[in-house]
Amino acid sequence: MQTIPIAFTSAAPLPRVPLVPDELLRRNNVFFEIDTRFRRAARLPQCLWLKDRGIPTGHHVRGYGDDAVTMELHSYLSPDAARAGLNFLSPEIHAFVRRELLMREEGAAIDEDRLFGNALSSMPLVFNLFGSMALDLNLATAALRQLLPGFVHQVTGFIFEHSPGRRQDRFLNDGTAFDLAIRVITPEGEDGTIFAEVKYSEDMAGPAARLRDRYDEASRAVGLFVDPDSPMLRSLALEQLWREHMLAQLTVDQGLTPRAMFIAIGPRLNRRVIAAFRVYETELIDADDQDANRVLFQAFTLESFIDALAEAGVDGIARDLWSRYADFERVYHLSLGEYLEKPPSHTGTAPLSPPSSTDGKASLQKATTRTTARPTTKSKLQKVQGVSQ
Repeated sequence: MQTIPIAFTSAAPLPRVPLVPDELLRRNNVFFEIDTRFRRAARLPQCLWLKDRGIPTGHHVRGYGDDAVTMELHSYLSPDAARAGLNFLSPEIHAFVRRELLMREEGAAIDEDRLFGNALSSMPLVFNLFGSMALDLNLATAALRQLLPGFVHQVTGFIFEHSPGRRQDRFLNDGTAFDLAIRVITPEGEDGTIFAEVKYSEDMAGPAARLRDRYDEASRAVGLFVDPDSPMLRSLALEQLWREHMLAQLTVDQGLTPRAMFIAIGPRLNRRVIAAFRVYETELIDADDQDANRVLFQAFTLESFIDALAEAGVDGIARDLWSRYADFERVYHLSLGEYLEKPPSHTGTAPLSPPSSTDGKASLQKATTRTTARPTTKSKLQKVQGVSQ
């Protein structure tokens, strides 16, 4: 996957997320001992995003019954804030989410507590990233043409938490579903579908679906894999991509859509997610050697979608997405401040609250990458990041 940095004040984009000091996390009530390195770095911007907007935060409950433990966790919204839809970037996206929930497919697995109350979850990210596009198909067309110029001529609709056939024998006979399906018209004038899976702070370590004989049958039938019986495809890191890609191909084979692509989206610095995408690619038959009408797989960084929205002219939406989900430079500078701001004698106390949002302003100028080979222009994202040097 090619990475194309956007230039600004720093010499190079961050090669990885910073290892955030425990004290900084504890002071902001986002210390969670089982978090991976990426998740602990990603949880802090969610807390700061909520604080910057005056959104009340809430609690996390671990365990059940008498063993339940309640802890303050400021990457969660308070119940009132969750009900008010404040986990979404705009009232319009919140209203759209409510409509989608009312009209969701039978069997669609949507955890409303996570959707409305967990700022870190990838579930609200899906709606925050694609909600504005679903509300404006011209915007969707402009953004997705940049990312998939060979497949998208016009976007005609979105379906969230979609499966072409839950529990049906002709598919996978299970509940496998995509985060969303995007209906398009291709440059050749055919109907097509982009099936998408979005990751954010996941560590690609499960939970996994129970392996079924039907998966093995489908894996051998769809003509996508170098070794359809590969144990790697059935690993915790890859099995969801494997199932969804098979489901996308079966949708074409069953005549529900003439053409399709399967895409996966994840943050550039979530190394476990990006590594899983890369390993999955190695399990696939090369596109030049596949039979006709096979469903291609392509991985993208989350940052490339934010960049595409900026290029399409919605700078405010792109800026909000960047600051909430991709601004790890702010995390870096706050973490560095834990050491630089302490008195040399180490006898003083650390600040009781993080620096204001303006202290992290340079982070809006930092690097983003994309996994497509499409050239990028610098001006738009710099405009989104929008801080004078």
